[in-house]
Amino acid sequence: MYAAIRDTRLYFDVEGAGLVPDGAAMHEKPVLFLVHGGPGSDHSGYKPLFSALADAAQLVYFDHRGQGRSARDGDPARWTLDENVADMEALRRHLGLGPIAVVGTSYGGMVAMAHAARHPGAVSRLVLVATAAHGGFIARAREILAERGTAEQQALVARCWDQGFRDDEDVRHYHRVMGPLYATRFDAAAAEPALQRVAYAHGPLNAAFGPEGFLRRFDLRPELPRITAPTLVLAGAEDWICPPEFAREIAALIAGAQLEVFEGAGHSLRTDAPDRLLAAIRRFVLG
Repeated sequence: MYAAIRDTRLYFDVEGAGLVPDGAAMHEKPVLFLVHGGPGSDHSGYKPLFSALADAAQLVYFDHRGQGRSARDGDPARWTLDENVADMEALRRHLGLGPIAVVGTSYGGMVAMAHAARHPGAVSRLVLVATAAHGGFIARAREILAERGTAEQQALVARCWDQGFRDDEDVRHYHRVMGPLYATRFDAAAAEPALQRVAYAHGPLNAAFGPEGFLRRFDLRPELPRITAPTLVLAGAEDWICPPEFAREIAALIAGAQLEVFEGAGHSLRTDAPDRLLAAIRRFVLG
């Protein structure tokens, strides 16, 4: 499905009924927005794992502008965090929704926390997964990569951050090679179908991480105290790109935020600790 909002067309998908029978009445389930990472990726990484939550919530997936199945013919200058935040709020209003629960992972967590800070009345619950609040994570990731990464992995990251990728297949190759750094339980054969399903987009990734990329200079820390929604911050102890020190920083800046660090897990909690991840989200958002 598509929503024509602002100056673009966002692809979105809905899983689970919103209104369900409950004895002699009808029960309205909460709406849970799932905000994907990247940039340059899409929402497909949430499927099928997060379908397990559809029994208790109506799930809304969407692809950021210029990415996935959303329109790619817009102005590249608008492939930014601020635009993604504004698009997310416009989609909520387009769907006629009140306050929503939100799960944002990696870059999606950056979008989600900025949205919750700028539209506090729009968010009922917030879960931030494996993310960071400012561009300092890039320098720290370089340090960790120098310690853990192979020569091929270091060369790929340097190409991503210092030059940019040439096409979408370059991005797929990056994730294929970098898989063992992103997930401690990475299995190349098991991961390949998911890698093939993603509609990668190299332009938005370059706009974020390239030499002039906006993620190098963003800083949401002054905004985080404006978040009023109950917040859960989740991190992997072995995360190379958004290490847990950044999760601790976020939790300290959001009043009442809860923090949980998953030992033995990397950036991809969906791969390394899927059951624990779903249980934490269910308990916090739906319980």
